[in-house]
Amino acid sequence: MAVTLGKEQQAFMTLQEHMQLHILGQEKLVNRLLVALLADGHLLVEGAPGLAKTKAIKILSDGIEGSFHRIQFTPDLLPADLTGTDIYRPQDGSFVFQQGPLFNNLVLADEINRAPAKVQSALLEAMAERQITVGNASYPLPPLFLVMATQNPIEQEGTYPLPEAQLDRFLLHVFIDYPALNYEQQILALARAEARGELDRRQQAIPELLTQEDLFEARRQVLDIHMSEPVEEYLLQLVLATRNPASYSEQLAGWVEYGASPRASIGLDRSARAHAWLAGRDYVSPDDVQCMAFDVMRHRLILNYEAEAEGVTPDRFISELVSLVPVP
Repeated sequence: MAVTLGKEQQAFMTLQEHMQLHILGQEKLVNRLLVALLADGHLLVEGAPGLAKTKAIKILSDGIEGSFHRIQFTPDLLPADLTGTDIYRPQDGSFVFQQGPLFNNLVLADEINRAPAKVQSALLEAMAERQITVGNASYPLPPLFLVMATQNPIEQEGTYPLPEAQLDRFLLHVFIDYPALNYEQQILALARAEARGELDRRQQAIPELLTQEDLFEARRQVLDIHMSEPVEEYLLQLVLATRNPASYSEQLAGWVEYGASPRASIGLDRSARAHAWLAGRDYVSPDDVQCMAFDVMRHRLILNYEAEAEGVTPDRFISELVSLVPVP
């Protein structure tokens, strides 16, 4: 049953509405950004150029109390360009640490697969440990720390694909597609209005900033949302079925090499709760679990050569599982 929205939920609804005024036709991307924010996880977004991936996190950062930094990943990027480095002071012969762009609350890692493995590792260590190490010293990152990394699925030349173990560090792997015709028409109108400086005040004005205090309180509320034992069992069965699908389908068993890790169970639990909270409910339904299962598990599955030869994608595999695992 729906519940009366609290102060924190109302603040998130206001932020979501503001984002959707600027990010047209990408409701899923907006929703997943807010889910990641509530679930205290990072997300990898994959989509063709020009689908507002960069703009989405910039608009999100405008509505949150905190700092934002964009890092354009290139082949010549160095780990120190992310983490910072020790600067020598000739005045007294000492070294002072100068913080890099990772010491911000929201970080956009644009085209993460264009940087070599050492740079990717520096970012992913920060994501996992919430600290960075330079020399013999470790430095904690801010309590609010969200990374949105992007990948371009079209250009693969000169890229460094993320290994599966590093992909597992992302809470969500989100695919976004082109907007529908009606949204494309609205995008044209919005672009013309922006070029003329004619946006109405409702679109220009940033809503009241979501404070970090309200955000952390919202995260506590998400953790307290009710999940019944049957729904939790259903969630676990979905994840376990990726490892041992033979009990549901011999065909599925012939497609998978490695199933989702326990981190998928944790991520699906947190994400389903956040999805329910954003919908204004005080309980998690099987629909919440199914809705988040694809984004949580698609990057944690390794399919075998037989599946690739048949053109089977992780999404098709998950879709088959969702249709076969009994819903409470």
